[in-house]
Amino acid sequence: MIPLTLAEVARAVGGSTHDIPDTEVRVTGPVVRDSREVVPGALFVAFAGAKADGHDFAADVVAAGAVAVLATRPVGVPAIVVDDVQTALGALAKHVIERLGATVVALTGSAGKTSTKDLIAQLLERHAPTVWTPGSLNNEIGLPLTALSADEHTRHLVLEMGARGIGHISYLTGLTPPRIGLVLNVGSAHIGEFGGREQIAQAKGELVEALPAAAEGGIAVLNADDPLVRAMASRTKARVVYFGESARSVDGVDVEVTAENVRLNDRGQAVFTLRTPTGCAEVTLRLYGEHHVSNALAATAVARELGMPVDEIATALSEAGTLSHWRMEVTERPDGVTVVNDAYNANPESMRAALRTLAAMGRSSQARGGRTWAVLGKMAELGGEALVEHDAVGRLAVRLNVSKLVAVGGTEAAWLQMGAYNEGSWGEESVHVSDAEAAIDLLRSEVRPGDVVLVKASRSVGLESVALALLEADGFDGSAREGAAL
Repeated sequence: MIPLTLAEVARAVGGSTHDIPDTEVRVTGPVVRDSREVVPGALFVAFAGAKADGHDFAADVVAAGAVAVLATRPVGVPAIVVDDVQTALGALAKHVIERLGATVVALTGSAGKTSTKDLIAQLLERHAPTVWTPGSLNNEIGLPLTALSADEHTRHLVLEMGARGIGHISYLTGLTPPRIGLVLNVGSAHIGEFGGREQIAQAKGELVEALPAAAEGGIAVLNADDPLVRAMASRTKARVVYFGESARSVDGVDVEVTAENVRLNDRGQAVFTLRTPTGCAEVTLRLYGEHHVSNALAATAVARELGMPVDEIATALSEAGTLSHWRMEVTERPDGVTVVNDAYNANPESMRAALRTLAAMGRSSQARGGRTWAVLGKMAELGGEALVEHDAVGRLAVRLNVSKLVAVGGTEAAWLQMGAYNEGSWGEESVHVSDAEAAIDLLRSEVRPGDVVLVKASRSVGLESVALALLEADGFDGSAREGAAL
């Protein structure tokens, strides 16, 4: 964070100072909510959670070097007391952003947010000092904490914005007003909470509504391939830039950033020609799956608007990895088993993309006698669409000729397995197991060299334990993961 005195912090958050001998003392370290992350100069935010109350750690964090605690009551050590720490945290982030003058790039969508954010970050950091959302900390707490990690050298701030309902993105953009807003897609993720795709589109479109007018530098970057996203152009005063895979013109709008000659190599990585108004270049992604082409086009559109030439963008895309764990992390064990850990989250769109990637990766291994395994679990928050969507994923696994489907968990896993059965998966081609431990036991006994194993489910299922157990087999610790966090 930019150095601020405690008096400045108190004014920014509308709080009162308590037990602070000198309010001109500066916050020179990070703003943190975890007492284990405190370093000298930090400001500690005391959230009261279900399992622990940050106020109870006030004395410890000050002893560890925190200059003060942001709290809802006096705690016997230097503190700035406010009515609500979450609201105060947001107010502090807004104050810092106004002081910084950095370009805020915000993005949202039903699928691909984190992967695209990671790509944008890796492109822009070649151009100027860049700060971005770590992992998926894209809510009303994670977003201001990310913004507060920027300092006076930061020129680009890349913020992922999530939504669980109408008004959430409006709130986030109010804290960190973006100049560039990117909307990737409108899919089925959280459809059970929203009630339908139209409601999801309404929520995601709040991002482009928050942008400044074109005359003030506002830019909306929209996916021309998604009709619900394309329609958001009518909701913004910003200049609209389109990206897309399907055509250079869609419904009368020019698509500036496109991909041609898209194909997957035998490792499941996309190769394509990047086409822009200022030139073309060849790209070979290190990321796995054709779905990353759209993410790369979105990142390109943002980078072009911030001054990067197409050749530099293509080079950066071809060198970029994933910065976030458990998202298509591909690791080959010494014995030739390939583990694809995509267990961080799942929705119907990302599940289909992962299965297609598995099929592509498996072609060369199957030619040598290897098999493909899809270890899948529940996709959460689908509401009334849950049965249909799980059944469809099970059917797709069969259509893609996945060798083995392992459906893990309860009712939703049974629907996955039933979909595969109804599509023609008989005998041992699909199996339903009760939990991750059962899946681990099955895989350890049956996986053989040359096999490719995909592990994917919603975060609440915790299937990453299956992938990690496979990587720990025979003493292999997985430290050389391809595409792991850089």
